Amino acid sequence: MSSIFSPKMPPLPPVQPAPPPPSAELSAEEKARIQQEQAEKERRRRGRKSTILTSPLGIEEEAEVERKTLLGG
Repeated sequence: MSSIFSPKMPPLPPVQPAPPPPSAELSAEEKARIQQEQAEKERRRRGRKSTILTSPLGIEEEAEVERKTLLGG
């Protein structure tokens, strides 16, 4: 019964070959552009680094534990 009610499959289209991979060599313009991007990233990194006031281990200064109270002392 299934062969009567099921539609026939159309033939599959032919498979196209994959395009060739791009060449691994970079032109001088591409090398210059990549170096410029790397220099810009490094410049931004140095700019942000100056705003970080602690080390990865935390604050290295001693905490101010003793404070004056409102009642004097």
